[in-house]
Amino acid sequence: MIQYTLHKDFSEINAQEWNDLLKNSVSDTPFLRYEYQQAWWEHRGGGEWTQAELVLVSAREDEKLIGIAPLFISEYDGQSALLLIGSIEISDYLDLIVRMDDHARFIAGLLDFLASSVTDTWRGIDWYNLPDSSPTLAALKAESTQRGWTHHEEMYRPTPRITLNGEFDEYLGRVEKKQRHEIRRKMRRAEESGRDVRWFISDMADVEAEIDAFLGLMEQDQNKAGFLHEPMRAQMRAIIRAAHENGWLWLAFLEADGQRIAANLNFDYNNKLWGYNAGVNRAFMDLSPGWVLLSYVLQWCCEKKRTEFDFMRGDEEYKYRFGAVNQYVMRVKITVTS
Repeated sequence: MIQYTLHKDFSEINAQEWNDLLKNSVSDTPFLRYEYQQAWWEHRGGGEWTQAELVLVSAREDEKLIGIAPLFISEYDGQSALLLIGSIEISDYLDLIVRMDDHARFIAGLLDFLASSVTDTWRGIDWYNLPDSSPTLAALKAESTQRGWTHHEEMYRPTPRITLNGEFDEYLGRVEKKQRHEIRRKMRRAEESGRDVRWFISDMADVEAEIDAFLGLMEQDQNKAGFLHEPMRAQMRAIIRAAHENGWLWLAFLEADGQRIAANLNFDYNNKLWGYNAGVNRAFMDLSPGWVLLSYVLQWCCEKKRTEFDFMRGDEEYKYRFGAVNQYVMRVKITVTS
């Protein structure tokens, strides 16, 4: 029999046990790692949620951890709702943490537990950024139908990705001909510019200085500068530190004329690179720094046998010019009807 427990603090669940379960979960992404989830909750998504109550649920069977539901309650979209920790803006993929073999019964029991143990404080579920391949989508629909709840599912955002097989030339061969020539031309122009263009992966020897360098490039974009208000800066720093300390941060810079002119912040996780954010120095746009650095990043992925580069959420045109193909993340909204 599955035993569910409601936790009011992350310290009540062992980090290693959490991450070990995640390795075999239906969705294993960096955004579901213990350290990411804890950092997000500490800063409430960079101030995205000022009023939120933690509803962290674990499930055990014969004392073995079989499921985690990282949730919180907040007023959202007209109802008191249970949302996934990480919602909504800065965590590209979210889900429950449970093995496929335990998935259906874990969700059924979880909804029963939430209905009986947190009964007066929520009236619905609003889960964003569920991968379109997640079995959680079908399970929520089935449970809603069985319980007579109102269920709505929609595509929330595209998540373009590039599949890789180890050869940079093979990858380029799959890109549309005009864009393939453009990628090669911009790389060659930078290399032959005489401006000492080079790229490197940060060793994070001075963590705070490297974070400062990245944020400084990121905020040269006017929209990103507005995004990086003080609570969000603290959130971003916490996420970058957590990724570095746990071995899945991948931060690269492009230099020219002795200055850092572009940055590419990724997560190196599950043998793929997850493109989290980037920035460029606007004074060096003649060198196409963003394109050039991304080209080097993809070349590195091929050389190191990474299987995929995931641009994650967003339909910016450049992603498709590099040959990305859409998958999607979904939103499921459920309203409990009595």
